[in-house]
Amino acid sequence: MTRLLPTALIAAALLPAAVMAQGFAAYISPPRFEVKLQAGQPLRQVLEIQHVGRSKGNYRIYTNDWTLSADNAVNFSNELSADSCRPWVAIERRELAIEPGARYRYRFEITPPADTPPRECRFAIMVEGLDPAQVQGNISFPVGGRIGVIVYAAIGNAAPQLAITGTETVQVGGKPLAVLRVSNNGNATGRLEGFIDGTDAAGLRVELAPVDLPVLPGETRRIALSPVAPEGKPAPELRFPLSAKGSLESGKARLPLDTSFAP
Repeated sequence: MTRLLPTALIAAALLPAAVMAQGFAAYISPPRFEVKLQAGQPLRQVLEIQHVGRSKGNYRIYTNDWTLSADNAVNFSNELSADSCRPWVAIERRELAIEPGARYRYRFEITPPADTPPRECRFAIMVEGLDPAQVQGNISFPVGGRIGVIVYAAIGNAAPQLAITGTETVQVGGKPLAVLRVSNNGNATGRLEGFIDGTDAAGLRVELAPVDLPVLPGETRRIALSPVAPEGKPAPELRFPLSAKGSLESGKARLPLDTSFAP
């Protein structure tokens, strides 16, 4: 099992998937896929790879299974997990050469068997650079730069079922941070969305938003609440205790919250 940082975290978050290093220079969009499909019916998707190197770029493309650790690091594995759906996935080709500045629309397809019960199919499409990097003179060595594009495919009526099961205040860099414990009793990955009203110990009123992290089926994950920065200004410093009231969302579900975070 291979643990990739920081490129794995870039793929898992909502940031543009990009790695630019010696021997590997690519932008990939979108950084993740969240799709719905029906058992027995193929679904084709397209990701775009833009090569920004000065010479032709050569890439290897393949699938991986992955897990998300408690510290939100993505761990990729080439071995099939017990419930892997990668055998349902067909990719366009395994190696690709792209001219400088060019873009390539790369196709892949998911076809769950007709008897597949409602569930989520999760995998990653890995894009790995094959070109060596020049170090000194004529010496070169292969670069292991790669990007994992995460795919979540909900089959049938698979859906998340999120619940806020607790709150806590944690210290990050010597500063308090409001955190929600969020459980998922559904059969598909969910995310918290929306804004709630916050008031700190000094009476400062702010909007609070959950960080964009996935909560996988059967898991409980800590989701931080962060103050929303006013346009053109840094996020305000909050003094705890911090009160928070309102409703967050997960799809069509609303999750009410009325609590206080201790110092």
